[in-house]
Amino acid sequence: MRPKWTRNVVFCWAVGCTPTNWDGSPELRALRSTTAEHEVPLDVWLLDDAGALAGGLSGRTWAYWLHVDLLWVDGRHRGLGLGSRLLAEAERLARDDRACTRSRLETWGFQAPDFYRKQGYEVVGEVADYPPGVAEFILVKRLE
Repeated sequence: MRPKWTRNVVFCWAVGCTPTNWDGSPELRALRSTTAEHEVPLDVWLLDDAGALAGGLSGRTWAYWLHVDLLWVDGRHRGLGLGSRLLAEAERLARDDRACTRSRLETWGFQAPDFYRKQGYEVVGEVADYPPGVAEFILVKRLE
């Protein structure tokens, strides 16, 4: 028997429905009807004195975790501590407004693993050759 595949599958992870496979996990079932049940975007933007975008952070919160997807500072504003400020503000919002207790992110070896270590993040995993010749690091931090 060949499996039947369905096209146009709609995933509802971030739009308000609960996946049925949660039933097998008491930990995930415990999230139901809490503020941590649904994935919620978290974005922080920083404008310069002229009102132009100087940097930003895009992430999401779910299950009491902040997941940082993107942190960016315009080249003209690098070296001024703005990346640290953006990250700290996202962590503060996640902790104080969304009850997050931890943060996670991924970065490539040629990007910013040392920057994140200086911000208190710890490397918990490394994916070699992703993409070929590059290492991706997974980092986490307790939000206290």
